[in-house]
Amino acid sequence: MLYPIGTQFKTRHKHPRLCTVIDIHTTYDSTGNKVKIRYVSTHDCLGQQVVDYDVVQTTIDMGLMK
Repeated sequence: MLYPIGTQFKTRHKHPRLCTVIDIHTTYDSTGNKVKIRYVSTHDCLGQQVVDYDVVQTTIDMGLMK
């Protein structure tokens, strides 16, 4: 299951951050098989927007905002 862009989730830190999925990166090998899927997310930190380029699906599963 792919999460759509705009999905919000909270991280599992001492101080959880509200993150939003802004892009999906899919990697294929030379034979055309899908190798991995990573999400790109953003969150605010001290008034600046921070981008994380390596978010796995499990992170979103555990912190999904319903």
